[in-house]
Order: sequence, then structure tokens, then C-alpha cells
Amino acid sequence: MKKIFLITILMTASFFGFSQDWFGFNRYKADNEKILANKNYPEVVFMGNSITDNWAYFHPDFFKDNNYCGRGIGGQTSAQMLVRFTADVIALHPKAVVIMAGTNDVAHNDLYVEPEHVIENIVAMCELAKANGIVPIISSIPPCAEFCWRKEIKNAGQTIVELNNELKAYAKKNGFVYVDYHKVLASKDNSFPLTLSDDGCHPLPDTYFTMEEMVKKAIKEALRNE
Repeated sequence: MKKIFLITILMTASFFGFSQDWFGFNRYKADNEKILANKNYPEVVFMGNSITDNWAYFHPDFFKDNNYCGRGIGGQTSAQMLVRFTADVIALHPKAVVIMAGTNDVAHNDLYVEPEHVIENIVAMCELAKANGIVPIISSIPPCAEFCWRKEIKNAGQTIVELNNELKAYAKKNGFVYVDYHKVLASKDNSFPLTLSDDGCHPLPDTYFTMEEMVKKAIKEALRNE
């Protein structure tokens, strides 16, 4: 458990005040260039923060066997993901993109951002994907009632619920598939139970198995609808 927690903190710290590459262009630059050179394009790109980053780290076979591509960067906000969306998603020519963003906005990793602007950033990623022939799939923000690196943030659990309600409504209105991890993973108090998360925010390695079942169904549905 301590090892998992340390990896999570290091991934989060990579963009929470310790990196000069605020946008994250350097993280996947070499991998992206290799994909483009070989024209070995992924079926689906997973855009996200440390939760997605950990996912690819702990379950590499899930990504390799399904021709998925992980593009998560620890500590990133929705604004940072939006800035690198062209380089890390559009340029790779996937059929679909799974977008999971918002956790670090709620944690004020890059100062306070109004909730409506978080939604706007995710909407912008969806619109960019759609304009480039890529099917957007929206993930709920996973549960978190308290951030271990930002304990002063209050009402995080309820803020996440409210953001998820907005994302779900946007997805329904636009015919996008919505993956509701929060509904399955959250406790009644909107926390992430420690049986599924060692820090109340990041899934344990085995928790990703549940998420994988959900997202594979979502991807299949999204691509079938095209």
C-alpha cells in the first residue's frame, strides 16, 4: 500500500509545483512521435490525470491488448489537458477518446477555477474530438471527499457530484456516452472507500478491474453508435 501511495504522490507532484513543463507536452512527446512514424494508431486514447496515469502503469496489458493508449499526467487540471489535447489525442488519430478530468480542478492544483470553467474545458475537448472525427466518451470524476495533498479543501465530495451532474447532462444532450464510475465507486457520503482506494482519491490497482469492465462497454456502445 505504501508503494502505491508513493507512486501516486510522485505522479501528482510531477505537475503540482515541480515541473516547468506546465502543459505536459514533453511527457509523451517521444511516444507520440513513435506512433506517428509507425502509423500504429491506437483505437482509443485515455486522456486524464494521475488516475489515468496510474491505470496505464498498473494495468499495461489492458491498454496493450485492446490497442488503447494512456495519456494521463499526474496533477493536471482540465485546462492543462485541453492545451495538450491536440498533441496527445488528435494527432494520434484514435477512433475514440475517454476523457476523465476535474479532480485536480476541485483540489485547486492550479489555483481556484469556477466549476463552470471546468465544464467548459471538458466540453472544449469533446468538441475538438468531434470536429476531428474522434468519438468523445465522458467519464465521471471519481469520488473523493478529501484530498491528502490539499486537506484545506472543503466539500470536495459534493462539488464532484455537482460537476458530474453537469457532465452527465451535457453528455445526454449531445448523444455522448457517459461512464459513471462515481455511481459505482462512491460511498453514501460521496467518499472513495478505503477498500477501493488507499488515499481516498486514487483507485487501488484492483479497483481498475471494475472500471475496465465499465469503460469497455462504454467504448463498444460509443463506436457502435457511429
